[in-house]
Amino acid sequence: MNRALLLGAALALGTAAAGAAHAQDVIRVGAPLPITGPLSPEAKKQQRGYDLWAETVNKRGGVKVGAKRMKVEIVYVDYQSNTPRAVQAAEKLITQDKVDFLFSPFGSGATKAASSVSEKYQVPTVAATASSAQVYDQGYKYLFGTFTPNDTLTEPLADIVGREAAGVRRVAILARNDLFPLAIAQEMEKSAKKRGLNVVYFEKYAIGTLDHASALSQIKSMSPHWIFATGYTNDLILLRKQMADQRIEAPVVTMIAAPAYQDWIDGTGKLSQNVTSAAWWHPAVRYKGKDVFGTTENYVKLFRAAYGALPDYAEASASAAGAMLQLAIEKAGSIDRTKVRDALSAMNEMTFWGPVKFGPNGQITSLEPPVFQIQNGKPTVIHPKAIRQGELQLGVSN
Repeated sequence: MNRALLLGAALALGTAAAGAAHAQDVIRVGAPLPITGPLSPEAKKQQRGYDLWAETVNKRGGVKVGAKRMKVEIVYVDYQSNTPRAVQAAEKLITQDKVDFLFSPFGSGATKAASSVSEKYQVPTVAATASSAQVYDQGYKYLFGTFTPNDTLTEPLADIVGREAAGVRRVAILARNDLFPLAIAQEMEKSAKKRGLNVVYFEKYAIGTLDHASALSQIKSMSPHWIFATGYTNDLILLRKQMADQRIEAPVVTMIAAPAYQDWIDGTGKLSQNVTSAAWWHPAVRYKGKDVFGTTENYVKLFRAAYGALPDYAEASASAAGAMLQLAIEKAGSIDRTKVRDALSAMNEMTFWGPVKFGPNGQITSLEPPVFQIQNGKPTVIHPKAIRQGELQLGVSN
C-alpha cells in the first residue's frame, strides 16, 4: 500500500473513531414535527420549546449521566402535517438516524399512530401535545404524556359557567373531525349534560374546511347561550371571523385550543375579546422545580430572552418534555432505554411545568390546568383561584 493510501486509510479510521466518540458523548432525541403544511404554526411552537431545553442543558455542560455529562442534540424530521408520514418519520429516526429517545409528533392523532413504532422498538417517548384517552389506552409501556385527560379542561369550564352565568342553558358544539378536537368536544358534551345543560347542536367539520357558513347558520338558528368550538390555530381564526361575518354572538364563546396562542389573538384581533379557553399551563403559574429551568419565572425569563415573547402552553410543554426526559436519565444514571423508561414510570417530581407523576397508562395525573379568557388582547386566568387574574366576562346573545 502506498503512502497516499495509508494516509487515506488513517484519516478514514480517525474520522470513524471521532464519530464514534462523538456519538457516545451526545444524547440524540428524535422529534417528528409538521414543519410544513397546515399544522406548521404548532410545529414552530414545539421547536421553540425543544430548542430552549437543549440549549439550556448544553450551556450547563449537558445531562449528568452517571459520572459524566452528555450534550443533547434534537433531530427533527418534517412529516408535512400528514399522519402516515409521521409514523414513517418515527421509524426513520429510530432505525436510520439512531436516536436514543423520541418526542412524539404533534397532537393526539399523530401521537397515537406513531406510538406503535416507539413501542415496537422499546424507545422511551415523551408526548408533549397529546391528551386524548385513546392515545393512552393501548397498554403501551414506553409512552409518557405531559397533558392530563381532556375532562380536566371541560369540567372546570362547565363549573365556572354554571356558577357565574346562570342564564346559560343551550350549548352548541362544533368540532374538527380529528382525534383531539373531537375527543375534547365529546368531553364538553358530557360536562354540559352532567350539569343539566341542553346540547342543541353537535356537529363535526372535516379537516381542511374553509367554509363554515352552513354549520354556522344552523348554530345561529338554535340561539345558543354557549358556543363551544374545537380545532387548531388556522381553523379557529377562520371560524371566529366567519362567526363575525354572520353576526353570531353568545354570552359564552369557548374555543380550544388556539386562543392560548398569540398567533390566534393576533389573527382575530378584536374578535378575540371574551373568548374563553383552557390549557395545561400558563405563564402565571408559580412552581419551584428540580428540573434544569427551576422556577416557572426563570423559564419564562429564558424564553422571553430567546424569542422576545411570553411562552404559551404548547411551547412550555415541549420544554417540559425535555426536562422530564432529562430528570429520568439523570435518575437512571444511564441512557439505557429500559432504565430510563423505569425512571419515567416512577417519576414524582416538581418541575417548572408543575408536579409530574404519571399514571399506570403513562399519562400525567398531577396537574390542575388553568382556564382563561381573552380580555383586552391578553389571556386572563380565571381558574384556579391560586393564580386567578380576573373574573369571567359575558358577551351578548343574538
